[in-house]
Amino acid sequence: MTNSFGIRREVMQHIEKYMLDNMNNYLKSIDTIWQPADFLPDSTNENFFEEVKELRESAKGLSYDLIAVLIGDTITEEALPTYESWLTMVEGVSKEEEGGWMKWVRHWTAEENRHGDLLNKYLYLSGRVNMRQLEISTQYLLADGFDIGTDQDPYRNFIYTSFQELATNISHRRVASLAKKDGDTLLSKMCGVIAADEARHARAYKDFIAQIIKVDPNEVLVAFEDMMRKKIVMPAHFLREVGKKAGETFTHFADAAQRLGVYTSVDYVDILKQLLNDWEVESLKSLNDTGEKARDYLMKLPDRLMRIAERMKSSPVEYHFSWIHSM
Repeated sequence: MTNSFGIRREVMQHIEKYMLDNMNNYLKSIDTIWQPADFLPDSTNENFFEEVKELRESAKGLSYDLIAVLIGDTITEEALPTYESWLTMVEGVSKEEEGGWMKWVRHWTAEENRHGDLLNKYLYLSGRVNMRQLEISTQYLLADGFDIGTDQDPYRNFIYTSFQELATNISHRRVASLAKKDGDTLLSKMCGVIAADEARHARAYKDFIAQIIKVDPNEVLVAFEDMMRKKIVMPAHFLREVGKKAGETFTHFADAAQRLGVYTSVDYVDILKQLLNDWEVESLKSLNDTGEKARDYLMKLPDRLMRIAERMKSSPVEYHFSWIHSM
């Protein structure tokens, strides 16, 4: 494994120039990118209280499940310190290098940080949410950490982030659409711009893997196969509320997302198909026996998972989240 990590470190150094040359295609200038204040009522404005009243009126029309999903998404975004510390431990990311992969990690984190800030402030102003319970769940998620099965392997980590950024893009886009239908155009705009960020980030991580495939295709496929055998878990898979075990609340959050169609088991399969297509897995050349076996497993997996997904039904069980005030 030591030798394997040594090779991965060399590959990370090899594609580092590509990453640095293309950072501006994946991340936007801090001076020009949107900030939460662009969407929220301005407390220095004499119309502030009227704007907050309008926000609260619009939020009243949001369905219970949609509020639950939005809160779960917010807590997931608020747990950013966990994700940053996880990426700094990846093989090939050196804390001493100002212009290397640490530059990517810091700038990616800076963009992501805006998401939780925006959604948290919206929920606070909405009047629909027990903020103390939300904050407790956020602290639990940070304290509990997470285990996504990637270890310090950059290949597994970038495969995971490619998948996860695509998943969050879908989730935020769908919440934006549902919010618009429920009459909350402000929330719709917020989730729309967050989704656009996630799309750019997904493109970055997908491109990093595409570059790695050019020099180490067999090991990328082995890593991809391993991640899919384990199943890609969501970063908030330990989500819980007061008095609950780690992961207990996540199940109910996922059920609400499935019921609404915000993120479903079919979406999981569609993301896998997209990655297989984007990385041109089926047409890769010069694979060894191990690489061929991994490819064979991966190419057959979508049909297998789709059969399972089509049999899955969202849970009809009513669940009361401690986060949400009764109307």
